[in-house]
Amino acid sequence: MAETKSAKKKAAPRRKKRPEGAPRSRGVAPDALGDGTPPAAVARLAEAIEADGGTALATYRDPLGGHWQIFAGLPIDLIEPTPYQRDLSDAHVAKLCNAIDRLGRYLDPMVVVRTADGHYWTPNGNHRLAAMRTLGARAAVAIVVPEPEVAHRILLLNTEKAHNLRERALEVARLAQSLAELDDRPERQFETEFDEAALVTLGLCYMENGRFAGGAYHPVLRRVDKFLGSALPKALEIRRARAARVLELEEAVAAAIKGLKERGFESPYLRAFVVARINPLRFQRGTKAEFDETIDKMLAAARRFDPARIRADQVARAAGPPDESAAS
Repeated sequence: MAETKSAKKKAAPRRKKRPEGAPRSRGVAPDALGDGTPPAAVARLAEAIEADGGTALATYRDPLGGHWQIFAGLPIDLIEPTPYQRDLSDAHVAKLCNAIDRLGRYLDPMVVVRTADGHYWTPNGNHRLAAMRTLGARAAVAIVVPEPEVAHRILLLNTEKAHNLRERALEVARLAQSLAELDDRPERQFETEFDEAALVTLGLCYMENGRFAGGAYHPVLRRVDKFLGSALPKALEIRRARAARVLELEEAVAAAIKGLKERGFESPYLRAFVVARINPLRFQRGTKAEFDETIDKMLAAARRFDPARIRADQVARAAGPPDESAAS
């Protein structure tokens, strides 16, 4: 009997399940979270909080890793966002103000670390902080983490509001610049903090051009932009050069889009269409490619792009992210 079409199709690969711990096999029991004597450094931190005009409400161990931390009330004027996180969203602040004010309660503590000058950096509470200040609050409650380096793990902690690509990339690039002044380990050792190598390059592009349409280039960069073995300060120099190449490519793509518009094409997907047409990896699944080689090919193709050879049905079938720069 002839095989059916469905039988010929390859079975979809099964996704590996995330390993799960046995129930109640990790961490600290609830009745032991406050047991034991905190380390001297944690005790000194509690004293510093009191000296800063705050209140150390409780010293306890986190339930999973058993790390000591302090639940505290802090003067709101001493709390600041870390300097490398995303910009505030006025709409999100307004929504939080309305929700907190209507409830009449502040129920979501920030995570903070104390700086040497007696301020408290929050890597995940900028919008809540802005909302409380708008409402005229004098204090906020926070979980004070003794280890300052935790503030640098911002992508793990920042769960306050979903990131779009621009916010994520700017946040990562700012974090990279800040860490480069403190740490010269190889860039590849910061994979946890940066999440994706491409985000560092895209963030530097956004810093140069706030209207940069990074969504069109992100899929390509994810394939060719890898973490570097160079020390972080040197890696940033390389990434600035890469960002300049991507922005050069964007200029060539913009010229191609202009040619399409002059022919009467109007679509929010024109940039995605052009980038897809010039992408040498478009139909190459799993192929390894280098950053410079790929950008060189795309730049040459963009400069050869002929709008006169494009048909309306080809643009109509275009898919991909809409043009961010046109929407902003």
